[in-house]
Amino acid sequence: MSSGPSDLGSRSALSVSARRPANVEGTTSERSLGAIRRRGYLLFAAFALPNLALIAAFSYWPIIENIYLSFTTWDFISPQADLVGLLNYKVLFSSWTFPEVLLRTLVWVVVVVVVTLVLGLALALLFSQRIRGTTAVQTLAFSPHVLSGAAIATIWLLIFDPNHGLSRMVFDAFGVASPAWTTDDSWALWALIIVSIWKGLGFVAIVYLVGIQQIPAEVLEAARIDGAGRWTRFRRVIFPLLSPTTFFLVITQTISAFQSFDVIAMMTGGGPAGATTTLSWFIYDEAFSRNNVGTSSAASMIMFVVLMAITVLQFRFVERRVHY
Repeated sequence: MSSGPSDLGSRSALSVSARRPANVEGTTSERSLGAIRRRGYLLFAAFALPNLALIAAFSYWPIIENIYLSFTTWDFISPQADLVGLLNYKVLFSSWTFPEVLLRTLVWVVVVVVVTLVLGLALALLFSQRIRGTTAVQTLAFSPHVLSGAAIATIWLLIFDPNHGLSRMVFDAFGVASPAWTTDDSWALWALIIVSIWKGLGFVAIVYLVGIQQIPAEVLEAARIDGAGRWTRFRRVIFPLLSPTTFFLVITQTISAFQSFDVIAMMTGGGPAGATTTLSWFIYDEAFSRNNVGTSSAASMIMFVVLMAITVLQFRFVERRVHY
């Protein structure tokens, strides 16, 4: 039975009228979704932009300014800095003192980081044994990390006093003369290394202790049931599972060792005869004692590049041995 033209017209009108609400509804939902997205973008901008502006002003702009100053000569007094290209970098690497400063800094960083991590791990294993009084010892061990550099320097200058300090008493007990720790150029660097290790040991131990406590007890119990002794459990179970903690501490302690400044400033001032002049002290001394802002900025850029290279190498090669 064929339908007439009037029926076809009414069907098409019905079909159009039936589709129209769906299109309108779809358009309305799209508009609502768009409004929600715009509101989200505005909220993100309202919260993020002030923080990004502060980071740009106080972190990235000084770096850009330092890069510019490393290609100039300036003494804090002249109205403007003079562009000299790579002259400051040539001066640094042609002098006989700067390579010594880099080598001394390398010795400082390697010894401080390695010894602090080894002793910190040993201390954390001791803390994990639940011996009575461990909490008090943990507090004492961590306290140097929150002390100011001035307080730490005062304590250790008294200990290192070759005439009346604790060092003198210890060496006297063995019948040996106490060295002049901070005034003898052959001992001064090692004195500051001892202080830096003491300062960072508690922090490293507490971080390692948290990592040990995160190891499932079932894993250690299974290793014990399989007959693994303490050394085997440490070597095959505990240390591999602590690799993320070790990776974190290696990076943070390396950066911290490169930036060590307060203890050097308070105890030796870079002396005697430059024996404790590391890269951080060299940068300060060039800028604020000798007014050589250009060479100080160039040394800062070298330190920045070295730290970036070490961090990238650690992420590229060391992270492969980390078990998450």
